[in-house]
Amino acid sequence: MISELLSGSVPLEAYLLVAAVLFCTGVWGLINSRNAVRVLMSIELMLNAVNINLMSFSSYVDGQLIRGQIFSVFVITVAAAEAAVGLAILLSLYRNRVTVDMERFNLLRW
Repeated sequence: MISELLSGSVPLEAYLLVAAVLFCTGVWGLINSRNAVRVLMSIELMLNAVNINLMSFSSYVDGQLIRGQIFSVFVITVAAAEAAVGLAILLSLYRNRVTVDMERFNLLRW
């Protein structure tokens, strides 16, 4: 296993396992956290797991084409926009409510 890692040929299953662990960690953080910043970080973990899958399948299917890399750039762009908009909303909520606890956001209640 170590000689295989040193030679540069990592099997597809290793990438998929890392991506699955990252995605499950993100889902767990999304479900169990009440802190809004932690929710945004969990979403970022899930998007990074998707990027790992895109890159690994792109390399596995056809190493000469860069389709997975292009999709990964789009996912990174969406993740950056999501982080910027999400943090702006959180800063606005924090200024008005002085908390980032998801349980205490009641802006849509009458």
